[in-house]
Amino acid sequence: MTPVWFDVEMAAKKRRAIIEERVKIQGEIDFATLSEEFGVSEMTIRRDIEALEASGVVRRVVGGAIAVIGKSSEPPFEARVADAAEGKTHIAEAVVALLEPHETVILDSGSTVLAVARAIKGKQLGLTIVTPSLLVALELADEPDTTILLAGGLLRPGELSLIGLDAEETFAQYNCDVYVMGVAGVDAARGITEYHRGEGSVKKAAMRAADRVIVVVDEHKLGRVQLMNVAPLAAVDTLVTDGDFGNPTLVAARDLGVKVLSVSTGPTTSLGKE
Repeated sequence: MTPVWFDVEMAAKKRRAIIEERVKIQGEIDFATLSEEFGVSEMTIRRDIEALEASGVVRRVVGGAIAVIGKSSEPPFEARVADAAEGKTHIAEAVVALLEPHETVILDSGSTVLAVARAIKGKQLGLTIVTPSLLVALELADEPDTTILLAGGLLRPGELSLIGLDAEETFAQYNCDVYVMGVAGVDAARGITEYHRGEGSVKKAAMRAADRVIVVVDEHKLGRVQLMNVAPLAAVDTLVTDGDFGNPTLVAARDLGVKVLSVSTGPTTSLGKE
């Protein structure tokens, strides 16, 4: 007869393996959902998470845990495009509603900003677009009454973005109305951060060229800190996200005077503190 303790230990190992795989795919998990799914107490789930945290797999946050990803380890672009695609579409629609006809707009590289480029199509805004992203440029290349200015520089494979001194100097030539910035992490204390140093330097140059900065960020990046510091949170004018309006990072942003637009319940926008 198999000892009871053995069955319990095996069940815990199996449960933790499933949780580990889940958090790697989803980026985050919550105690209550896992407790209901596995039919165990939240205390049992907390012990599972503590074990995974000790192994360096997750980091505990309020009510759950998030995946631990190396601060310089950027997920593949294709995976980011597929991740939270619906949320990014809602974010993009909210951003386009903030743009005025005939503005000069910097569109960053990255999957969420690419969704913004797609949302611009057919809106007849007559924009001038400055971008370091080949994908953004190709997306809007045939859009009527739209001018595309592509940054120079070194091409990053996979991302198809342009980085380096030439790209940074491109933005020094222009005075732009708005910069739509994609980010790898937004944190109350560390602000805006990025995986790649070259990408981070281009973002800094683009910020200097724009009158206002709109940061687009999906909920999984809230509270995360990556390798390179780009800017303090207070330097952002507007933050558009599908994160919950009560998220601590969003609360901190509003306290700093950042306008926060949350599309967590769909395309409807909630306004934060001006």
